[in-house]
Amino acid sequence: MCQHRLQVDPGVAPDSGVRPAALPEVGCAGVVIGIPEPLAGDLEGWRASFGDPMAAVIPPHVTLVTTTPVADWAATTEHVRRIARNQQPFTVALRGTGSFRPVSPVVYLNIAEGFDEIVALHRKLQTGPLARELEFDFHPHITVAHDVSDAGMDAAENKLADYDASFTVSSMGLYEHDSSGVWILREELNFGTEIGAEGSAQGDGQQRK
Repeated sequence: MCQHRLQVDPGVAPDSGVRPAALPEVGCAGVVIGIPEPLAGDLEGWRASFGDPMAAVIPPHVTLVTTTPVADWAATTEHVRRIARNQQPFTVALRGTGSFRPVSPVVYLNIAEGFDEIVALHRKLQTGPLARELEFDFHPHITVAHDVSDAGMDAAENKLADYDASFTVSSMGLYEHDSSGVWILREELNFGTEIGAEGSAQGDGQQRK
């Protein structure tokens, strides 16, 4: 059974141009918005500074679809492709911090702009072959500390309280969660682009920790 926490493997670069391995008939999927450089490196450094060992394992991202069992990979892939084709790029602005404590030991960056667009995209994606009931209401965010000491949580919330940055979202990644717990990038889907057009990329199906 799938884990219910998305641990994103960075997979392959969006411009790799390599073809994917054959998709499994059943498994688990996740969809995320990756954070561009140099912002991603900055956030990785901050997360590591708060004592979070996952900083080196989980690239900064916004989860659109958390770990979801799928019974038909072909239908799931086409579902995500169709939504990407009809989605226009938008801006995300990050301002300050928030926390899910005490319900969950997570400190995150607030999404001040682009929040509604992300929620709308999530609602479109979490239907059809990706339909499932969520344990918590969907709340877009970027994690900067997870399951660390109270001191680390407090430091994350306080030191990034004035954080202010923005970036353009123009694609989303479809990932497969394999039986060993590795996330594999299957496709990085550019918004408003037909599959096969220049700029669309697909993963190579290799496993990465």
